[in-house]
Amino acid sequence: MRKLPIMVAFLGLAAAACGGNSTNEPAKSSSAPAAKPLDGVKIEVAAKWTGDEQANFEKVLKAFQAKTGATVTYASTGEDTGAYLGPRIQGGNPPDVAILPQPGLVQQYADQNALKPLSAEVQAQIDQNYTPYWKELGSAKGQVYGVLVKAAHKSLIWYRQGAFDDAGAQPATTWDDLVSKTAQTLSDSGTAPFALCAASGWTLTDLFENVYLSTAGPDNYDKLSKHEIPWTDPSVATALEKMAQIFGKKEFLLGGSSGALQTDFPTCVTQVYGQKKAAMVIEADFVAASVGQSGAKIGEDAKIMPFPKVGDTAPVVLGGDVGVALKDSKGAMALLEFLASKEGGEVWAKTPGYLSPNRNVSPDNYPSDLTKQLAQTIISAGESVRYDMSDLAPSAFGGTDGKGEWKDLQDFLRNPSDVKGAQQKLEADAAKAFKK
Repeated sequence: MRKLPIMVAFLGLAAAACGGNSTNEPAKSSSAPAAKPLDGVKIEVAAKWTGDEQANFEKVLKAFQAKTGATVTYASTGEDTGAYLGPRIQGGNPPDVAILPQPGLVQQYADQNALKPLSAEVQAQIDQNYTPYWKELGSAKGQVYGVLVKAAHKSLIWYRQGAFDDAGAQPATTWDDLVSKTAQTLSDSGTAPFALCAASGWTLTDLFENVYLSTAGPDNYDKLSKHEIPWTDPSVATALEKMAQIFGKKEFLLGGSSGALQTDFPTCVTQVYGQKKAAMVIEADFVAASVGQSGAKIGEDAKIMPFPKVGDTAPVVLGGDVGVALKDSKGAMALLEFLASKEGGEVWAKTPGYLSPNRNVSPDNYPSDLTKQLAQTIISAGESVRYDMSDLAPSAFGGTDGKGEWKDLQDFLRNPSDVKGAQQKLEADAAKAFKK
């Protein structure tokens, strides 16, 4: 672990060198640029992002390189981060830094002794800029291993204002109003209320988590996320029955359940704003990046409503990405220190589709009033706020395409009348994953 920040150490050496000049001769000027603390250092960072998200992250990396002189190489892991990192860790050739899409992976890799504890400098940035809740999400076995570098607000429903105007529909504040008034009014007008991205199973887990947090409450949410209560619990049945009020009406879904199951994210966003075939999409703030590509204007044609209350709790479910060090190198720690800093967060905040969990990132950096509002919601969120449940679970259950919770909820969408059968599948898969 370094005892001094890299920049401080470098300046100290420079000062010592200057103090050794005992002559009265004036210092000779040099046109050579001053050395930077990480000149010649190469760093590899791996994350799942592609397209616009990758381009935005690379702007942050470019700022870090300009500041330090390091050379940073980006590697895309694809959707299955574990499948990419696992062989590299086992082969003794991991990237210096990885951005994990699930805090559950922090625990998994900590158990494998694959993570390096964060340096004192990185931890100081975390303590200065993050609430204890975010710090805990990057910790395992009492040790801080991760920096929450990117946040997502997952308790949103995006809607197309033109479709609402044409149908005479209004945003809903309760689940009952969403189903019986808003969705029904849109359906009666000939517009499919929802475009579901059900081919991307994680979107269904996001929907379940919002409904479950609202109906079962924060305490049960915590218990289910740790598998302290089974998925056969009556509280799970209640949430699935609420979801079936949408899943069970084919006219509510663009293309019916079969069409939804063939639609990935972000194609569903295009169906709402580009193709104008549906009126609403249930997903997080990062929908904004795809909205912009369709030509719709956020805040005018593309608007949001908070996820309606289904029970007693107004749900706020957050997601995020955790930066960890897989090598104990000065480059890895310097990059994580930058990503945890106010400076690094503000570079990233200027790009669309990004929210920072860093409480010292000024809202003035965000490109729209909507993003500023969502960022403030994350930072000032109350005690009922919870992190994405599937991302806290072992990845075999909560984070693998075609398996576990993703597949079980897709099967439930195919047959929403079989609540008990869905619960039994979920419990069997959860029990298997949590035993490992």
